[in-house]
Amino acid sequence: MSQEIHISPLTRIEGHASIAIKLDDDGNVQDSKVHFQSLRGFEKFVEGKPAEELPRIVNRICGICPWHHHLASVKAVDNCFGVTPPPAGQKLRELMQTIAQAEDKLLHFFFLAAADFVIGPESDYAVRNVIGVAKANPELAKKVVTMRYKAKMILEQFAGKSIHPVAGVVGGFSKPLLEEDRGRMIEEMTEILDFALFTIEFAKKDIFPQYLDTVKTLGVIETGFIGTVDDEGALNLYDGKLRLMKPDGSYHDFNAEDYADHLGEKIVPWSYGKFPYAKSWNEGFSLDIDEPKGIYRANCLARINVADKMSTPRAQAELEEFRSLFGRPAQATLLYHWARLIEEVYACEHALKLLNDPDITDPEIRTDAVPRAGRGVGCVEAPRGTLIHDYSTDENGMITRANMIVGTTHNLGPINMSVTQAARTLIKDGHVDEGILNKVEMAVRAYDP
Repeated sequence: MSQEIHISPLTRIEGHASIAIKLDDDGNVQDSKVHFQSLRGFEKFVEGKPAEELPRIVNRICGICPWHHHLASVKAVDNCFGVTPPPAGQKLRELMQTIAQAEDKLLHFFFLAAADFVIGPESDYAVRNVIGVAKANPELAKKVVTMRYKAKMILEQFAGKSIHPVAGVVGGFSKPLLEEDRGRMIEEMTEILDFALFTIEFAKKDIFPQYLDTVKTLGVIETGFIGTVDDEGALNLYDGKLRLMKPDGSYHDFNAEDYADHLGEKIVPWSYGKFPYAKSWNEGFSLDIDEPKGIYRANCLARINVADKMSTPRAQAELEEFRSLFGRPAQATLLYHWARLIEEVYACEHALKLLNDPDITDPEIRTDAVPRAGRGVGCVEAPRGTLIHDYSTDENGMITRANMIVGTTHNLGPINMSVTQAARTLIKDGHVDEGILNKVEMAVRAYDP
C-alpha cells in the first residue's frame, strides 16, 4: 500500500516549509513536494501608496535580508522618478548591502548548515543544531557570534538600524560617511575578512573533504543559473547586467528592466510561491528531474557560475581553486555551501575596497526627486538570489502596480527537484529513518531558502 511521509516543519531554514514524499506500493519514491508558506501580499497592498514610502515598507518582507529589499526598492523608485544618485550615495548603498551580505553568510553557514557537517547528518537531531556546534567547538562558536555581531553593529551604528533599515532614500542616501566612521569600519571589516579567510580554509581542510561523496550524489540536478555581473563579467552584488546561463554554460546578458522578456512566472496548485523560469529559452516549464525545462537556479552557486571572475584578489583565488575541482558551471547542490564562503570572502574584500575609496566620504549623497508617472525596476543580489522590484507610478507618484521576484522564488522549482532526487536516491523499499530524512532536508538547506 502506498504511503506518504511528511517532514514538518523543515528545520534550520530561514522560513517555514514542509516536505511531502509519496511512496508507491513497493516503498519507492513516486513523487515529492516542498510546501513553502511564502505568500506575503506586498505586491497588492503597496498599491496606492506613495512610492517614496515603499523602501520603508517592503523591507518588512524579510527580517533576514531587509537591506536587500530596501535597496532594490529604492533603486526602483529612483527609476520611476528618473533620478540618479550622486556617486557617494550609490557607494554608501552598495557598502551597506555588501556588509549585510557578509553578515548573512556567517548566519547560514554556522548557525543553520554547520550542524550537518560538524555533528554529522545522521546524529541525534536533539544535538544536531547550533547548540551542538557550539559545544563541539566553543572557541569557534564564540568567534562566530562576535563576528556576526560586529557586522550587524557596523550597519546599526552608521545607518541607524541593522534590521528594517531606513537609510536609503529616493535619489541617494540619508547621511554622509564621516572620516571617524570610515576608520572604525575599516578596522572591523578587516577583522571580519580575516575570519572569512579562516572559515574557508577551515571548511576546505576539516569539513568538505569528509563529505565529497555526499556532495557528488545528494540532491544533484542539472539546471541553468542566473546572477549579476559588471561590464567586465565580474560578480557584482549591487548593480550590473543579469546573466542567464544554460546548463551547458552558454549564456546571454540583459538589463534588469527587461526581465519580463526573459523570465516567466509559473503558478502551481500546490504552492503559495511563484515559480520563475527561463521564458527566453522557449522550452516551457517542467520540473521533471530527468528532463527539466526552463529551470535555472539563483543564489551564491549560481552567481559564481555565471561570473567570469571575481573583482577582488582572494576571492578570485578561491574561485580558481573551486573551478579547478568542479568546473563551470558546477551543478552539485551541496556546493552552495562552498560557494557561499567564496562570496563571504568577496563581500568582505569588496566592503574594504569601497571603504578605502576616497570618494565615499563626499558629503554630496542625494539628488532631489520629484514624483511623476513612470516605471522603475530595481535589482540587487540578495543572499538567496537575484531580487527584482518592479513598480509603476501615476502622475502623483503613487504606486499603481508592483511585481516582485524574491531571491528564494527562483529556487522553488530547483528545490523541489533536488528533494525528489535526494528522496529517490535515499529511500528504497520503504526503509526510512531519521538520518535519511535529515539528508533530504540537507538538499533544501543548501539553498538557504
